Amino acid sequence: MASPATAKAPPPPLTSSPYPYAAAPDIIRAHQKDAYFQGILTGQLSDLHRRLRGARSAHAWTSETRTFADVLYFSLTTLLGNRTLGEEYCDLVQVEEPSKLLPLHHLDDHALDAADGPRLPSFVRRAGYIATSILLPYMMSRLVPYVRASIRKRLQDRLTRLTQQGKGSTTAAPSTTYRIQRYMLAHLSTLTSGAHLHAVVLATFYFTGAYYSLSKRIWGLRYVFTRRIEEGQGGRAGYEVLGVLLVVQMVVRGYMHLRDQAISQFEDAGLDSAIRERAFGSASAGHVTLDENAYSSNNELLPGAGQPGSGNQRSLAGIGVSTHTPVPKDGRPRYDLAVGEGVMAWIKGRQQRKCTLCLEELKDPAATQCGHVFCWACIGDWVREKPECPLCRRQALAQHVLPLRIV
Repeated sequence: MASPATAKAPPPPLTSSPYPYAAAPDIIRAHQKDAYFQGILTGQLSDLHRRLRGARSAHAWTSETRTFADVLYFSLTTLLGNRTLGEEYCDLVQVEEPSKLLPLHHLDDHALDAADGPRLPSFVRRAGYIATSILLPYMMSRLVPYVRASIRKRLQDRLTRLTQQGKGSTTAAPSTTYRIQRYMLAHLSTLTSGAHLHAVVLATFYFTGAYYSLSKRIWGLRYVFTRRIEEGQGGRAGYEVLGVLLVVQMVVRGYMHLRDQAISQFEDAGLDSAIRERAFGSASAGHVTLDENAYSSNNELLPGAGQPGSGNQRSLAGIGVSTHTPVPKDGRPRYDLAVGEGVMAWIKGRQQRKCTLCLEELKDPAATQCGHVFCWACIGDWVREKPECPLCRRQALAQHVLPLRIV
């Protein structure tokens, strides 16, 4: 029996793992594989939702379904301490970034135990990674539109006040404050987008080969190979050339943006005109908007007007008077073609009596200028996001949607 002094030491833990850090191509391949399986899970959950609640409900909850699928996927793998399918496919293990890492060939058995090398992530880090990579972006996507609307309103009020004080577009040389706030208003969507930060993080990843996402950088999570790379096989290939191309692309875009701002004033001229109308009034002063996403002031004639966050102030009763359409009680449609063939019997054929957006029987049918018929609520939601017919792509503004009714 061996004495304690000569007993064989136990296998070193992961803190003394000789395996190298993963390279950028393997990390990207693992993420792509995970995205593939997340897409399959999202499709299955969406199909289940469609069978239980209908196509319209499934379409309305698409973002929530995708978020739930991603959380479920990573909860069954990363949160439980297991590897994801993409990590297993590429032979990767997720570890914590060490605060200090000594060369392995300089360490003896005692130094191995004391070395602060990479180790498996703790539960807090795994949960934090899931929260910041999935739940936080979802909450931000819901919150950002309201934040943008609030910032836009404040900028509009300040620019209007500056114009009334003679510091705005009515003068030959607008004040610096006016020009800065006008620029922020004109490019608010771009300034509040996370695309620039994502591009910087991605370019840094291409150069360093670590932290594919900002969430992993925040929580200090990296990857190591589970197989040893023998000496003489050469170093792992990287994507530094993609980092160079991405940096060049960002520089070119920045230069073109500055050039356009210096030589072109058409967009600012249109914005200045709207600010002047807002400041000094006009025949349609009550309907002036500086929001570039507002296609007409008559969007309030469609469903959703008067509701919190819709941006319209008219009540449903006022909409009914404007469109000469009775307002349904309790939100129920006046004409529901699912009730029977007797409702609007002049619409022949079962397929013709279905909406191509929600795939259900038409409820309060409404027609676009091109003659295509949809549910009143469905086409209203569509044209507010994209002012065109879903079928033929012809222009379809909100005020051109015609509700059908029995005379």
